[in-house]
Amino acid sequence: MKPDVHPKYQSVVFQDLASDFSFLTRSTMTSKETIKWQDGEEYPLIKVEISSHSHPFYTGKQKVADVGGRVDKFRKRYAGKA
Repeated sequence: MKPDVHPKYQSVVFQDLASDFSFLTRSTMTSKETIKWQDGEEYPLIKVEISSHSHPFYTGKQKVADVGGRVDKFRKRYAGKA
């Protein structure tokens, strides 16, 4: 690889602000904020609004939309007008 072409790939902590859940992973993202992790090391801290820990799809609290009903109404309204 060419030097100084690729961004620095490092360990970072992502913190979900909605549920106060944090996880350590590797990323090219950087931050001026740091956090001391469970292993005693300091890592850059990236704050996110939502993650798999708080997203309704992953928590099972997602509402299902009535797509079929809307499609039928559309077809009835515009049937024969094309």
